Amino acid sequence: MTRCPMDSFDPFSPFYLSDPYLYYAQLPPLFYYEQLNLWVISKHEDVEAVLKDPYTFSAVNSLDPIASFSEAARRELGHHFPQPPTLVNADVDVHRRIRPIVQRAFSPRRVKTMERPIRSLAAELISDLPRTEPFDLVARLSYPVPAYVIFKLLGFPPQDFTMLKSWCGNRLDFLFGLSSDMQQLDIAKRMRLYWNYCIDFIRRKFSAPGDDLTTDLIAIRREEPDLLTELEIAALIFNLSLAGHETTTNLISNAVRRLLEHRQAWEALGADSDLVPGAVEETLRYDTSVISWRRVTTKPVSLHGQVIPVNSNILLLLAAAGRDPDKFRTPERFDIYRNDSGSHLAFGKGIHYCAGASLARLEAGIVLELLTKAFPDLQLEPDRRLDFISNLSLRGPKELWVRTSTADRT
Repeated sequence: MTRCPMDSFDPFSPFYLSDPYLYYAQLPPLFYYEQLNLWVISKHEDVEAVLKDPYTFSAVNSLDPIASFSEAARRELGHHFPQPPTLVNADVDVHRRIRPIVQRAFSPRRVKTMERPIRSLAAELISDLPRTEPFDLVARLSYPVPAYVIFKLLGFPPQDFTMLKSWCGNRLDFLFGLSSDMQQLDIAKRMRLYWNYCIDFIRRKFSAPGDDLTTDLIAIRREEPDLLTELEIAALIFNLSLAGHETTTNLISNAVRRLLEHRQAWEALGADSDLVPGAVEETLRYDTSVISWRRVTTKPVSLHGQVIPVNSNILLLLAAAGRDPDKFRTPERFDIYRNDSGSHLAFGKGIHYCAGASLARLEAGIVLELLTKAFPDLQLEPDRRLDFISNLSLRGPKELWVRTSTADRT
């Protein structure tokens, strides 16, 4: 069994969190990480093969907490949190039943209707950005746009947005971090409140439908009651409301950061918005917001001369796959003109391919188009260290401080 030494792989070390890409080039294609009981896979070809084989590599552990729940957190969640598997953590039979339903609700028509409000909101927020002082792009733009979009898409009342965002808080730490018992209890309380809100919200929607994704799901249940339960609708809404904005926030932040580090690319986008889609895809390849994901084996698997036992937890390094030199030429080079960026695995592959991928691309594309035109001289605030959440799977800066070239430097 190949084991990776601690000095070359510790996904919660400050050095790894700061720049995991420094480690990826040194990693073997397969190794066992004893500290978290994970078999780690890093090559693009292998990661893609795992994602495309849901029978051998089950998704049921995708949303399992990295750390065990504390007893206090278990009591807090209690019977208030009986979430059934839906998409991300559903095996083939359940996924095959629910995926077409979500695809109908996440239809091109539904996504298209969001373009105008996304553009309007992004334009408004960008117009309010200061030009004479530094500002945090995450707080001012890349966080509020995706949060607003997914909440609006689901049909949540605007007056609840602030409350819902406060409940989102550090929920990701609960799943993908190493939270203390006290932190777990705090997150569990928020999760219970959010879950109960989703249950009550759906019940209200049954009697007061609207033009939103939740109403679409309810309509499908009314048409075919055996196809989708009320509890499954709640689980979908609960998980989509998180996945639908945290990952897109990181995508926008990562894109702006990398484009500003490559000045010519930023200026090129401002001059030609047709380059925006390529810039989004290159960001997803070069600095994806979902750096790793999990699977569990349903039978023994032979790979690179080693046997991974049945019921083994697998960690797929999606970010390492995006920098794989066997897949991409000069992978360490950020190049918005690259013609194979779309071969990244940032949205997954196979039956679990991200249902919201088109919406995420739309949001990021609109923000980049408007921001590069409105702020052609935007630059990263010098000497600002980037801090990242201590998180196994999702990656983006907590803050991204930027300024115009004429901003007051005092």
